[in-house]
Amino acid sequence: MIDNLKKNFVLKVFFWLGIGFLVFGQFVPVSAQVGETEKRYIRIGSLQSHFSAYGSERAWNNVYYEGLRWPADYPYQDNSVIKRSWIAAQDFTDADGQDWSVYGIYFAMGYVGLSLFPMELKQTAKFEPPTVYVDGKNLTAPYADDVDEINPDQIPDRIVTNVVNTSLGLTMTRRILAFSQQYHDNYFIKEFTFTNTGNVDSDTLIELNAPLTGVRIGWGTRYSVSREGSFKIGDGQSWGKHSWVTRRGEDYPAHASDIITEQNPIVEWLRCGFSWAGQSEINAFDNIGAPDISGTGRLCAPQHVGTVCLHIDKSATDTTDDPYQPVFLGWHAGDTYPSVGNLQTSDEINMIKLYDMLSGFPHMGLGGTDRMDETYLESITHRLDPYTIHNDGGGTNVMICYGPFDLQPGESITIVEAEGISGICRDSCYSIGAKWLAGVGPFHLPKGYDPSTTNDADYYKNAWVYTGKDSILLTFGRAKRNFDMGYDIPQPPLPPPLFDVKSGGDRISLSWSPSESEDYPGFAGYKIYRALSKPDTTHDEIATLGPGITSFDDMTADRGKAYYYYIVSFNDGSNNTAEEANPVGPLYSSRFYTKTTEPAYLRRQAGESLSDIRVVPNPYNIKARDLQYPGEPDKIMFLDIPAYCTIKIFTERGDLIQTIEHTDGSGDEEWNSITSSRQVVVSGIYIAHFETPDGQSIYRKFVIIR
Repeated sequence: MIDNLKKNFVLKVFFWLGIGFLVFGQFVPVSAQVGETEKRYIRIGSLQSHFSAYGSERAWNNVYYEGLRWPADYPYQDNSVIKRSWIAAQDFTDADGQDWSVYGIYFAMGYVGLSLFPMELKQTAKFEPPTVYVDGKNLTAPYADDVDEINPDQIPDRIVTNVVNTSLGLTMTRRILAFSQQYHDNYFIKEFTFTNTGNVDSDTLIELNAPLTGVRIGWGTRYSVSREGSFKIGDGQSWGKHSWVTRRGEDYPAHASDIITEQNPIVEWLRCGFSWAGQSEINAFDNIGAPDISGTGRLCAPQHVGTVCLHIDKSATDTTDDPYQPVFLGWHAGDTYPSVGNLQTSDEINMIKLYDMLSGFPHMGLGGTDRMDETYLESITHRLDPYTIHNDGGGTNVMICYGPFDLQPGESITIVEAEGISGICRDSCYSIGAKWLAGVGPFHLPKGYDPSTTNDADYYKNAWVYTGKDSILLTFGRAKRNFDMGYDIPQPPLPPPLFDVKSGGDRISLSWSPSESEDYPGFAGYKIYRALSKPDTTHDEIATLGPGITSFDDMTADRGKAYYYYIVSFNDGSNNTAEEANPVGPLYSSRFYTKTTEPAYLRRQAGESLSDIRVVPNPYNIKARDLQYPGEPDKIMFLDIPAYCTIKIFTERGDLIQTIEHTDGSGDEEWNSITSSRQVVVSGIYIAHFETPDGQSIYRKFVIIR
């Protein structure tokens, strides 16, 4: 063993080149070329997520499970928990000459530098990301590092490229493709290429030059569906304890050459598995959809999320799609899997178990290729907890395994998947949840139900939540059509490269740079959308403007209220008439390129006299806090104040609790009812003292009732 270590050391360059070194006779694993904690974020569509340098994703960020946010317009929509990925081969001899009947690798951060060596992680964009300003603040600056390169020749809006060498000598290259076109922005296409490079670490030397036999590849993905939904369901749903898994595509070989059309866009023959939030046995109410039972009833977990297989090479020499792959597609208990340890000979017994699992035999029997829900649920209102089936506190994985493949040195195998999320829209979550909470029928059921109404509120709610199954199949079908077209789907126009929003005295002014697509055939102009009080809510269209126009004044804003905007470019749909990839009609640039996350306000001109100053509302009553300034419940406004002044707020007995410097030249200033010591003020009479730079001053009393 020592001779082998010495031999390997001779083949390495010295430690001062950052590759490897000897310590007390032991060879320290060589360092990777990319930091193990590095990530790249895709934030351009309704589905947004991060991707890790080591080749798989664990969503835990030391605070919560982060990733796969859909719909990304709203907070707490993360659906990701963990993706566990493995590769394994038979009859393998490692770089030290050790023979293994089975050798397996687990893709996790803890194995970077031991069995995983991230070599590349970068994101390329089709065009420079737009810059967005609100009142001079660059809102896009924090995301400047998202993109590493610009490639105008690529079709997807974004491509994340990730290369990882492994101690198996099998190098994984994965490309994550993201599109912003409105019919294709809720999934990522993932191209995986596994190449027998023989490179077992991070340098350029090739340590192995032998075939890899019986290569198997697999991953189990667990979803929380969703972070917000877990708040309502509780009992471990934040890590997917109560998630159901189902599958489709049992008859894929009979349909492999079929073409999905817009007339029949939802098919069940696609090879896919997906998940959603099920019932927790601790809840006395039907929690499907995670209704906000103590609030409005809004459904907080409408998501259906999973993966569809788009292409699997038959072999290294036959790159046509193998309709009989994957070898396993179904469900598997979440935290039940064989640990491969630290690649010691004592780990071989677990590597054999891993190989069996990747060959289609669930570890400890906790899994299956059946449609889990259809096997165990008696009806859509059956309150069966999936945890009672798999008995794994970690929840349930969507499990997909491929192989076996034989790879000569230099040969590759490619697998293409799409991961997507869909479900009923936000407005429907509000309306359906509110009707369910009220419990007064009759309730109208989705299309296809006979009879079309019911008096059972749970049945009504669940019927609508389960339309998410059709929605995710529609998403997978669009991903398949995109792949089959070589990604040549109709493209929307490019967004404006600059969007600038400025608060004003009698208007909020919006301006932008012309889209680079203005000269393209069919370019139709711009649409502007506005939201009140917060950015994570419904935006309403307030203007449609033709080509060549680069500014708009919002004259309908109310004084003191917070407004958020985005602008999109759109075309007339003349490049989207074939129905090959999606419905026909106009296409829009993504709203996420230009959405503002800081408020703009209508600020009146400065007051002409100190006697004009008003405090609004006065009195402030917590019971009416949503009436004056919706979405900003603690806000008090000082109106018609001087352009520049100091505002000091005192209690009735004269204690100074807050000082505000008003310097923006307008006649408005706001206060969030917080003291300088970060305490919310209590009920009482308060005094505001206004003083101008030239020494003029005045007092105003106001009342707060809490």
